[in-house]
Amino acid sequence: MSGDSSVGGRASSSGAAPAPMPKFAVAARGALADTALRRDLRAVTGELRRRREAAVGELGDWEELREAGRAIRDETLLNLDAHLERLEKSVTEAGGTVHWAADAAEAARLVTGLVTATGHGEAVTAAVPAAREIGLYEALAEAGVTAHPTDLAELVARLDGGPAPADPAPPAFHRDRARLRELFVRALPDAPPDLPDDPAALAAAARAHLRRRLLSARVAVCGADFMVADTGTLVLLESEGNGRAAVTLPGTLICVAGIDAVVPTWDDLEVLLQLLPRSATGDRMSPCVSTWTGVTPGDGPSELHLVLLDNGRSAALADEAGRAALRCVRCSACAHVCPVYERTGGEPYGPRGGGPIGAVLTPLVEGVEDAARASLPYASTLCGACADVCPVKIDIPDLLVRLRGRVVESRRRRPVPTPELLMMRSAAWTMADRGRYEAALRSGARWARLLSRGGRIRRLPGLLGKWTDARDLPAPPVHSFRAWWRARPRHGGDR
Repeated sequence: MSGDSSVGGRASSSGAAPAPMPKFAVAARGALADTALRRDLRAVTGELRRRREAAVGELGDWEELREAGRAIRDETLLNLDAHLERLEKSVTEAGGTVHWAADAAEAARLVTGLVTATGHGEAVTAAVPAAREIGLYEALAEAGVTAHPTDLAELVARLDGGPAPADPAPPAFHRDRARLRELFVRALPDAPPDLPDDPAALAAAARAHLRRRLLSARVAVCGADFMVADTGTLVLLESEGNGRAAVTLPGTLICVAGIDAVVPTWDDLEVLLQLLPRSATGDRMSPCVSTWTGVTPGDGPSELHLVLLDNGRSAALADEAGRAALRCVRCSACAHVCPVYERTGGEPYGPRGGGPIGAVLTPLVEGVEDAARASLPYASTLCGACADVCPVKIDIPDLLVRLRGRVVESRRRRPVPTPELLMMRSAAWTMADRGRYEAALRSGARWARLLSRGGRIRRLPGLLGKWTDARDLPAPPVHSFRAWWRARPRHGGDR
């Protein structure tokens, strides 16, 4: 095991930490205004939902399989320390080296140090879910290392000068094929100028470019979907095959994975390998399942480094909500059924992932004191669809409600109350007395009628205006129900 966080290179001081997050509503404005993105999101998520339903419908014991997955993940998390110790022992005995990273900055320093220690100034990356979380590309760039992503979605984003996509999603989530063709002609040095925009031609152009990168690579950085504690085996699931090349061809392989990705045995892995692909893409199994254990002379990398990332995961285990959320196997099924995600995509949720589970994990692990993270639990309709499709039965709506409660409690502790809290306290004081309530009702109705035009209120003043930014309100009637009730004719039978 290695605990040195500055292995052979200078630490990344700025790139390792994620950039400050804006509030969800602010971050989502760009996506909401991008009609092409919304169209692509709607089409792709709709197709993924249909594929999942078909794949799940083939199994008569799907619910029993989900329950088995839930039990496996719960047992693993309850005994995580023992499983991680066994994993470290197994990896070390197989010839690998294990490094422990307490947070994102330490993980980034470890990876950049390991890359620079090889003496090479370039590295290929493949299927690294934690890349955004630890600021991997920024840290490598600061250390003078050129990173070449080999995942198609990441390649597209990097060619266009943007960050890695927020989710392991098809490139159609971000650009249609006409825009992909334009980007490839402009940014790929070996793309022909007459490249057509049909999917086969675009895939061939990307494949040719990536093949050259992979064949010349000496260092690779990858992720792991699962890690088998019994044997020290790392498991990578993908659909393109670039990950398999990345973990096979370079001489040095650096794998970055969260500590929650461990599974105790191969029998446990078998259950999860049935659940994840059906939930993620509607496939019976992942097209490429790569497994590797340590190093073997003359076969594959001669050096294997496993960086185990905590970054708040241990703290999340301290409560029931945290343990439930860490069951996640990163299938994104919850995102594919979420009406909010379908309109915004994954970017506004931050570096830990998009969709409902991202709205849970980021504030759960990083806290709700920050306004941006406190906004995430509210980025949901609480419709419950995410809980219905989760392959390991995470009750995401319940977790979101709990986190909203934490947000409220954190605001109560502030020396200066927020405007929202002041409004709620004023409402509570008003409603606690019948006289105050009726007086406020009369006054409010009078002002609301003055603001209305054509029987509708299209803009409320101040903070209330956020409500009418997306909807109109009907003008209130001249007389309230209480006033009507008191003024109605009385009959002998009335009491």
